[in-house]
Formats: sequence, C-alpha cells, structure tokens
Amino acid sequence: MLDSVFQLLFKYRPVIFQQGEFRLVPSTGSYVGAIVVAVAIIATILTYRAARSRGAAVKHRVVLTAIRVATLGLMLFCLFRPVLVVRAAVSQQNFIGVLVDDSRSMQIADEGGQARGAVARQQFAPDSPLMRSLSERFIVRTFRFSSAAQRLTSPQELTFAGSQTRLGTALEGARQELAGLPLAGLVMVSDGADTTDASLSDALLALKAADVPVFTVGVGEEALTRDIQIGRISVPRATLKGTSILVDAVVTHRGFPGETVMLDVEDEGRIVGSQEVRLPADGEPAAVRVRFTAAEAGPRKFRFKIAPKPGEMVTQNNARESLIDVRDRKEKILYFEGEPRFEYKFIRRAVADDSNLQVIGLQRTADNKYYRQDLDDKDQLFGGFPKTREELFAYRGLILGSIEAGAFTGDQLRMISDFVEKRGGGLLMLGGPRAFAEGSYVGTPVADVVPVVLERPTKTLDAGAVARLKVHPTRDGIAHAVTQLGANESASAAIWDKLPTLTSVNALRTVKPGATILLSGTDERRREQVVLAAQRYGRGKAIAFPVQDSWLWQMHADISVEDMTHENYWRQLMRWLVDGVPDPVEPHTSAERVEAGETVTITTAVVDATFVEINDARVVAHVEGPRGTTDVPLQWSGERNGEYRGIFTASDEGLYTVRVDANRGTTSLGTGVTQLRAAPGDSEYFDAGMNAARLKRIADETGGRFYKAADAAAVAEDVRYSGRGVTTTEERDLWHMPIVLGLIVLLMCGEWGYRRAVGLA
Repeated sequence: MLDSVFQLLFKYRPVIFQQGEFRLVPSTGSYVGAIVVAVAIIATILTYRAARSRGAAVKHRVVLTAIRVATLGLMLFCLFRPVLVVRAAVSQQNFIGVLVDDSRSMQIADEGGQARGAVARQQFAPDSPLMRSLSERFIVRTFRFSSAAQRLTSPQELTFAGSQTRLGTALEGARQELAGLPLAGLVMVSDGADTTDASLSDALLALKAADVPVFTVGVGEEALTRDIQIGRISVPRATLKGTSILVDAVVTHRGFPGETVMLDVEDEGRIVGSQEVRLPADGEPAAVRVRFTAAEAGPRKFRFKIAPKPGEMVTQNNARESLIDVRDRKEKILYFEGEPRFEYKFIRRAVADDSNLQVIGLQRTADNKYYRQDLDDKDQLFGGFPKTREELFAYRGLILGSIEAGAFTGDQLRMISDFVEKRGGGLLMLGGPRAFAEGSYVGTPVADVVPVVLERPTKTLDAGAVARLKVHPTRDGIAHAVTQLGANESASAAIWDKLPTLTSVNALRTVKPGATILLSGTDERRREQVVLAAQRYGRGKAIAFPVQDSWLWQMHADISVEDMTHENYWRQLMRWLVDGVPDPVEPHTSAERVEAGETVTITTAVVDATFVEINDARVVAHVEGPRGTTDVPLQWSGERNGEYRGIFTASDEGLYTVRVDANRGTTSLGTGVTQLRAAPGDSEYFDAGMNAARLKRIADETGGRFYKAADAAAVAEDVRYSGRGVTTTEERDLWHMPIVLGLIVLLMCGEWGYRRAVGLA
C-alpha cells in the first residue's frame, strides 16, 4: 500500500531511488531559463516591495515573496533536468534463484483461508504472472528447502512435509550452487520460521561478501487469530523412580481469553497429572505448574497436552513431549548425628520404606564411639566420619544433625565444602544445640556453603532460647516440589495450616544472596525465622532446616496415626537433596530429540573417585539403537579438563540409549547412561506466526527488500534494479514526477489564495 502511494507521487518505485544516483543534466536552454528565472525573482521582490504603498503588512509581503520564489525555484529545478542514473539488469543475461519453503508450517491455512504453501505454489508456478515476469528478465533457478536447498523442477515436488526449517543453510546452499554465475539476487518465499539453533549470521555474511541481495516474501499472518500453544516446559532429563515432579509450563493463546482448559500429563498414553488453566488476555502468557509422579522405571516419554478448542488454526502446538530417564537405583545419603535424639530416629523411619533412598546412619554415642546403621559392609565408617575425599564422595547426599564443628578436623570441614562445590553433592544441615552458629561453624568452610548467615552467639536474653515456630510455606515455597504435601497448592496450604508448631534453638533470620527461603516460621513474638532455605553452591546444593523436632508432625496428639505428612515431607526433601547430583561419568547429548539421519554429539564429563578431572582416560560410548549397538570412541575435547566428545548418526527413528564407559589404565572410572529419540520434529508448529522480523533482517542485511505475499508482484521489477549481475545504465527523469507538478500547482494556488486573504488580489 505504501509502495503504491509512493509510486503514485514519485512515479517510480522506492528501489529506483535507493539504488539510483541523483544527477542534473542541464542543456543550453537550462542556463537561459536560469537567467529568466533570476529576472523573475528580482521582479517578484520589487513588486512586493511596492505593495507596501497599498498598506500590505511586512509579514504578508515576505510570505508571498517566499511562495513566489519557491515556485520559480522549483521550475528552475525542472529546467536543469534532474535524473536518477540506475543500473538495470540486462534481460536474459542474469540468473535469479527462487527458494520456496517446503516445511510443515506452510500447511497452516491463514492466508485468506488458504494454506501458506498453496499461496506460494500459486504465485511461483511456472505459468503465474510473477514467474512469467521473472522469466522474461532472468534465467530462473528454482529451489525448495526445509533443512537444505534442493533444485525444484515441478511445483508438484512441493510436499510441505519438511519437519525442520534452516534458512541459513538453504541460502548458503543456493548461493554455492549459483556461484560463478551472474547472479542478480535470490528470492526466498517463507513464513520465516527457523527451527534450528544455528545462527543466520554466517550465511548473511557470505551473501554480503558475494554481493548477493535476498528479496524475502513472507506468507501467513504474523499472529494467528485463534490458537493455543504450550510454549515451554521445564523437565529434568533424569529422576528417581517414584519422585513427585513439579513441572513449570507456559501456555500462550490468541482468541480464547477467559476460557478454561485442562493441561494433562500422559505417561505413554496414561494420564498421570492434570492442572486447570484459565487463559488470560490475548498474547499474555499463563504460567502453569503441574504435578505428576514418575512411577515407572526406564526412559519414559511424557506428553503434556491441551485438548484442541473449536476453531483453532493449529492444533499440533497443543502438545509437547519430553523424554525422562526414570532411574530405579538406591541413592546413598550419609546422616551424621552428634547425639541420640528422636529427630534422628524418626527421619530414618520416614524414609525406611523408600526403595530408592539408602540413609546410612552414623550416630556418635560417646567420644570416638559410633553407632552405625544400614552399612554396605562391616568396615564402612568404622573410624567415624570419612577421612578421605574418595570415601566421602562415594555418597550423593550428606546430612549433618546436631554435631559441632569441633567433631571434625580442618581437612574434614574442607572436604564437606568440596563435597558440595566440586563433587556436586547435596548437604542438609539440621537444627540443634550443636548445629549452625551454636555448633561453632562460624568462620569454617562449612559456613561458606550453607544458605544462611551464621553469626557468633552473643550473651543476650535470646541466646540459647527455644523458639516455638508455626511453620508455613513462603511465596517461593508454596509451589516447590518439597513442600507440596497435598494433591495441589490449595490442599497443600491447608495441610500446612494444621501442622503443630516446632521448636528451634538456632535463631536464623538472614539468608545469603541467591538463597531461597521455602519455609518460614513465626514465633510467639510474631517474628519470622528461617525454617527451610536452600542455595546452589558450586556444582551442588546446600539446604538448612534449623528445627530440632520435625518428628512432632508424626507423633503430636493432633496428628492421626494414618497421617503420612511427616513421611511425605522427608521423602521429598531427601529426593530433592540428591536430585541432579552428578556421577563420575556424566554423558549428555546435543539434543533430546533429533531427526532420523541427523548427527548427534555426545559430550561426557569424566572425573576420578575424588572428582578431579581426567584428561587421559579411555572413553567409549556404546550406542544402542533400533538396529543394534555401535561403539563410538570419545576424545578429549581440549577445551576444558575432563570433557570428552564423539559423534554418531541417528540413522533410524526410535530410542537410542547411550552408555559411556571410562577407564584409566586397568581402573574403571565409572559408567554413565543417557537417552535420546530420533523422531520427526514438531517445532514447525510452535510460534507459527509469520516471522516478519527475521525475513526483514535477511533482506536488510543483504541489500534486498521484504514483501508480504499480496505485494510479491513487485519482486521482478525490484530485482531488475538491484544493480547486481550484468547491468546497463538507465536515466530516469524526475522533472515530470506528479509530486513536482503538484507542488508547482499547489504553490501557485497558495500564492493566489493568500493574496486574496490579505486584500492584494
């Protein structure tokens, strides 16, 4: 529309002015005309000076003089014959590449009820007006593309079934195929979707260096009018069997404000969780938390979906899938308690029936005497708390009860810090008279790890006082998986309201920057105190729970015998304690889901028993896929210590299990397992509106132009004047542009009207 208005006023399309060089081409008559105009200007000035005798005000005479001079100046401009010198492509001497998007998103019917692909096929069919216009001027080479550009010989080859779109790869492929030919430019017809993480920058730099402009034609609506989309989900790659998982999802929509939908979670077709979602205003995201339990072991495909609503333009983006490795193994946690007390007994009892948690108890009964429970062998912890990194780092979690810092050597205190920071383990410090500051941890390496600020106790009325705390979740805690005691947030909040008060002798009110308070307690003076806080520290996490009698949630008179609140809380807390703790061999793949035939990079971190990175290990990945097992040697990357990489091709659709073995000489460093799927991607349907910004960027950075599908008829003319390839010089006169003639008439009428208004007519 704007281009049409511009051409109406200025006679030529904007590309002529952008590419052309402005010049004046005067003739002998032009200079004669200049003399005549100069005389006319002098006469005008003298005429309006004489008008003062008729009572005309100075300002009126100045305005009229200016209008007359502007009119004469514009006429003089025309006499000097202004022109634009442009370079036009010589007909049939240049090539042009036309790239048509052949991906799935082109099936979306948002072009006046037609599918995007149908519109593209019509406009760029061999007998269409646009293609005839291009063929008259250029030698046309047509390509289709999704993941790569391929020559197109017939419109029937366009299937719009590609599951990926790689704009940069397609442009680079077309540029290379047409390299060495006089190329006037490339025309890309697409909705602008790019489903890869690859940057366009490299392809655009190559096009700029080769001086190849790209003219982009966008098809589809920039924002779908009726659509619901699950925009993002955050799930762990691995979890323990039986763990309750709280997943954050983002739901966006257009066209359904105020309506209620249900977000369901399916485990291999069986619904395991649901959450009601009330859709906000158009375009606003809705943050959703949905809870479910990973009850079956093995690699499980979880599907998060919203049932399609009537009138939705795209239904494929109502669901997302994620692969989670549900591990059925025991996680070892060392619990060191400094004195016999109920808290130790009831915590161990709470998780005794959890087949995936092994809480190994070490309770001090007297100086240098310990009571050990649930050992792997009779010599385990025989001398008390571990004295070497190798012994301590064999555990994935560490709980310190009411045990003072003096019970450890300086090396052991540093080992505890390294257990979290370097090994990546989980540390939980419980409350008690020998814990936190009361246990003289101030100034020790452990004080740096815990999420709360420790201050030396002072001799005040509050020192050593027992605070009775009514525990309640914070805003962050109410949505956390550990504090979810009920089926949903409201049910969980009701349970917290009914729990009895607990006591604490560790008055902790300040957490460190970056720490999160999940549970808070209100004492008799209505002061808030930290009850549960956590922070990331290095590779691991540290948790503080400064109460000493959570067993009351099990044994208080107000709690029924069947109540499982205490058990559920401690199972969830301990599972979170060891969640994400790395193994000595930690493999990861470059993607959780790939296309069949796509290459996959395996990256593995390898450490020894003390979690020191190893660069001279022999590392092999055994990739088990639909056609059997393939061994892939991994090499040290050289970029960071302990990192090994290898590549394999997921040749067939299906599940791939990657088991990585690492050895150093004859010593096994460990084994790590991860999974991925090879399946057609669905990313084409997410954020499915036409990405005009990306298409404009391609055009702007290469010197081309962006068009919507309705304006694509101008492509042939604009490419002709791109100035690339074999060109000839043309002059375009500017003096007879409608806007020039209109301005002259407007100035003349304006002068006459102004003279009448001031009484000089």
